Amino acid sequence: MTAWIKKLDLDPINILLSCKNPAIEYFTRRDLLDEQLSAVQVLWKLPMVANILKKQQNNGSWKYPGRIRADIRSRDDYNQIETFRMLGELVEKYELNKEHPQIHKAAEYFFSCQTPEGDFRGIYGNQYATTYSPAIMELLIKTGYENDKRIKKGFDWILSMRQEDGGWVIPLRTSSMNLKEALKDEKPALPDRSKPFSHLATGMVLRAFAAHPKYRESEEAKKAGALMASRFFQPDKYPDRKDKKFWEGVSYPFWFTDIISALDSLSFLGFTRDDFNIQEGLNFLRNRQTDIGLFNLKLLRGKDKDLKYWICLAICRVFKRFYH
Repeated sequence: MTAWIKKLDLDPINILLSCKNPAIEYFTRRDLLDEQLSAVQVLWKLPMVANILKKQQNNGSWKYPGRIRADIRSRDDYNQIETFRMLGELVEKYELNKEHPQIHKAAEYFFSCQTPEGDFRGIYGNQYATTYSPAIMELLIKTGYENDKRIKKGFDWILSMRQEDGGWVIPLRTSSMNLKEALKDEKPALPDRSKPFSHLATGMVLRAFAAHPKYRESEEAKKAGALMASRFFQPDKYPDRKDKKFWEGVSYPFWFTDIISALDSLSFLGFTRDDFNIQEGLNFLRNRQTDIGLFNLKLLRGKDKDLKYWICLAICRVFKRFYH
C-alpha cells in the first residue's frame, strides 16, 4: 500500500479522509487503502445524487441550464452536452450504473443519439464528434454496457476514423470550413487522414478504450497511447485547446485531455512508469503537491467546492496504479 505514497512528498490520505465528503472518503478507503466496504450503492442515497436525479427529464436527458445560442446548436444538442455532464457526475463520483432505472434511462437517451454509422451525433451538429462520442461511450461502458452491441458499433466507428499516423482528429478541423459553417452543414466532413493527430481528440478517444476490458488490450489503443504520451506538455496541432498550458488545466469528472486524464488512461493501457513520458507526467504532478498534500493545478469547470479533493484522489489512483 505504501509504495506509491512514498513517491509523493506528502501522504495525502489524511486530508482526503477529513474533507467531509462521504463519497471521497469511501473511494479513499476502497481504492487507496484497500479496505473492504459496503457495496457502492450506499452512495446512491446521498443528497447530492438525489439533487441531480430530480432534474432528469422524461426522455432521460437533462436540460441545459445556460443561454442557448441557436446559431451554434439546437436546444436538443445543448441538452446532450448537459446530459453528458450530469451522467459524468453520477458515474464518476458515485458509481451509479444501469441497475439504477434513471441511469438506464439516460443510457437509452444517448443510444437514441447514435447514428447508423456508430457515432453519437449532435454536440457538433451534424459533424463527427471524435471527442464526445468516445467520452459518452466511456461513461456507458462504466455503467455496465461494455458488452452491448451498440458499444461495439461505436468502437467500429472509432477505429474507422483513425488518421494514417494512428491517432485521431476532429475531422472538421482538417477541412477548410470554419466552425460556424461546419455546425450548420448537413453533411459531416471526413478527415484528411494524411494530417497529424490531435492529442485533444486522441486522449478523449483513449478514455473509451481504457474503460473497456477488451479494447484496452488492442494494438490500436497502445499505438495511439504512445502517440499521445509523446505530446505531453506540447501544443496541439489544431485550434481547439491548442496552448500547451491546457495540459495543466484539470477537471473531474474528466472532460478534455489533460495530464491527469491522459495518465489515467495510459495506466489501463499497459504503459509503465519506466516509460520516459509517463515519468515526465508523474514528476510534473509530484512537483505540484502542496504542503498540505493536495495539488496546485488550474481547476476547470469548478463549481464543486470539493474539486481539489477529487483531483487529489484521481492523482493518487494514478500513482497507485503505476507504482503498485
